[in-house]
Amino acid sequence: MSLDGAVGRRDDPPAGNGSGNGAVSAALPTGRPTYGGRPTYGDRRLRLNPNTEHKPERYDDLETEFDASLFSSLERHLPSSMLEAPRDSKVQFMKEIIARYLSDGERTRVQRHKEYRQKIMSAYQPLHNELYNMHPATFFVPSFVQAINENTEESFRSIMSEPSPGVYTFAMLQPTFCGLLLDEVENFERWVNAVKFKIMRPNTMNKYGAVLDDFGLEATLNKLMEEFICPISKVFFPEVGGSTLDSHHGFVVEYGKDKDVELGFHVDDSEVTLNICLGKQFSGGELFFRGVRCDKHVNSETQPEEIYEYSHVPGQAVLHRGRHRHGARATTSGHRINLLLWCRRIFDKDVLKLFL
Repeated sequence: MSLDGAVGRRDDPPAGNGSGNGAVSAALPTGRPTYGGRPTYGDRRLRLNPNTEHKPERYDDLETEFDASLFSSLERHLPSSMLEAPRDSKVQFMKEIIARYLSDGERTRVQRHKEYRQKIMSAYQPLHNELYNMHPATFFVPSFVQAINENTEESFRSIMSEPSPGVYTFAMLQPTFCGLLLDEVENFERWVNAVKFKIMRPNTMNKYGAVLDDFGLEATLNKLMEEFICPISKVFFPEVGGSTLDSHHGFVVEYGKDKDVELGFHVDDSEVTLNICLGKQFSGGELFFRGVRCDKHVNSETQPEEIYEYSHVPGQAVLHRGRHRHGARATTSGHRINLLLWCRRIFDKDVLKLFL
């Protein structure tokens, strides 16, 4: 099987020269603001590894083309001496770093997407407002909530199966939540058709479905990642920074008659992927897995022990590395809708080394 044309992980920026001490310089132009009589930026060094104990400030109110999650993520890499600085000073420092990281073209793309999202959210009326805030007791099955509350490898393994190395399955969503989310997606699609609004599809491989973040569910999904997926990923996916996941792409995909039928062999643009079947009635659509590969060997042969097929069950989750090669068999009857959360790290070590 070949992955040519498949959705690939985003390109990694070229690495700089690391100092090996867990911090990197953020050398910026002169004439910098100061606080407390000291330079705010010039003698500061970014942390190479994020401070996972630090809770970043909220940046949702910023009037900027950059997404708030970008600032929250980068704040965890600020040196401890800057964490107590006024928020305006931190924002200015981080803006200069982000401006160096993003090209003019990328900043334009970010701004256009922000305007696109604002246009949707200013006009779309949600059907189920309770979906737009996290309610664990009504969203998740009790066994999942208990495992997260205990927050140990033993508690996670007690609710999980690992039918193939690196592929974890477990009951997660309540049927009522699945129904509410399906209703919300259908309501959004009716609105899109009624106002003839052209929406962005989830990715280049799926022609049907919707990006949940674009119509207001970003905060809910961010909590899902930070408070429920990160603790699990810290245990099972430490090699891809499981505890330092700091951004996501949340969407639904649809399969069936007059929809997408199958999904080709590919890897995801994520560090960790959560895939949950929401329903409805359907046949087929099995996921097939073929092992984890790096970019250089992504099309290499599959070993017998790497072959695994998974049949979807509404409310049940599959968790795996984004680099775990997989695809979806044809949905032969009915209508299948899945929720996917691509969990990512915005600032990995190679990116941070650019600021030496």
